[in-house]
Amino acid sequence: MSVATVPSLSTWRTRAPGLALTLGVALVAYLVNSLVPVVSALLVAIVVGAVLRNARAVPAVAEPGVRYAARTVLRLGVVLLGLQLSVPQVLALGWQAIAVIVATVALTWPLTLVAGRLLGVPTALRTLLATGTAICGASAVAAMSAVLEERVPGRAGTPDEDLEDAAATAVAAVTIFGTLSMLALPVLARALGLDDHAAGVWLGSGVHEVGQVVAAGGVLGSAVLATAVVTKLGRVVLLAPLVAGVGYARSRRARAAVEHEVVVDSASVLTGAAPTSVAHVRPPIVPGFVLGFLALVAVRSLLPVPAVVLDVVATAATLLLTVAMVALGTGVNVRALIARGGPAMLLGLVAAVLAAGVSLAGVLLLL
Repeated sequence: MSVATVPSLSTWRTRAPGLALTLGVALVAYLVNSLVPVVSALLVAIVVGAVLRNARAVPAVAEPGVRYAARTVLRLGVVLLGLQLSVPQVLALGWQAIAVIVATVALTWPLTLVAGRLLGVPTALRTLLATGTAICGASAVAAMSAVLEERVPGRAGTPDEDLEDAAATAVAAVTIFGTLSMLALPVLARALGLDDHAAGVWLGSGVHEVGQVVAAGGVLGSAVLATAVVTKLGRVVLLAPLVAGVGYARSRRARAAVEHEVVVDSASVLTGAAPTSVAHVRPPIVPGFVLGFLALVAVRSLLPVPAVVLDVVATAATLLLTVAMVALGTGVNVRALIARGGPAMLLGLVAAVLAAGVSLAGVLLLL
């Protein structure tokens, strides 16, 4: 790493007010979650961030740190999630449970995108909703938003595709319907007569957030809880290939756009016309934070990691993602959020039903 790429002390001083603001709100959100576990700390963070922005309570001096939290801190939080995932634990569930996990993600994600298109939900929002529902709720929304914020050259965004508004709406939807799933699925599992293993696989595949899965599994006993948590982590493992795939597709479009602009600029030189102003930046094929995520998954899967380290890193990951959600919340336009809320919430309901329905079908067929 060159000296030029290392942030100077003055840079950190510039970022400090914004980082202090987002960290302070994140700690409050974390406290709320510890007191009321069904209330997601990430949701509280993004709501408070939005309130601060729309109340004009974010000082100009905080802006550099807020922007840093929305990008770099977000990516670091996603990377640390990797240490929570052990591939051997997931494989121990058996091929039938793994098939249910894969089918749930493989069908819920694209079908939600199709439903979102039919409902007129903007591209970024339906992608975030699909990812949050198919994988792991607000954390997955955060990971995918880090990829979607990279603009494809020559394709300017529109107000309807504002990423901060889309992330706030997606987090709200997956939290609301994840909570409803958390309450409904344990009751339905017992009504359907599912045994402990089948019930655990269904809860882990059909409920959105890891915390919600813990709460739902705990209602049915320790055996169901253990299976549900490992199943849920199996879904989280699929976050990396999904985000990497979207990043690769966007990278290809970006590279094609860059090559087109190079051709146009070359023709401009020959004809004497003014060249385009688009910067010829080639984004990475796979985002760096996804590689970091996979590296920590490999560490957890192949090496013995002390329990205390796992606990500290899990807490750090949650705190970093909460800080990032505060920053994303400060970019939310509440009026636009209210205007688009109806179709987005309907899509959140459709996605939740898809996840629960696909996973239940898999459980009934295979377990």
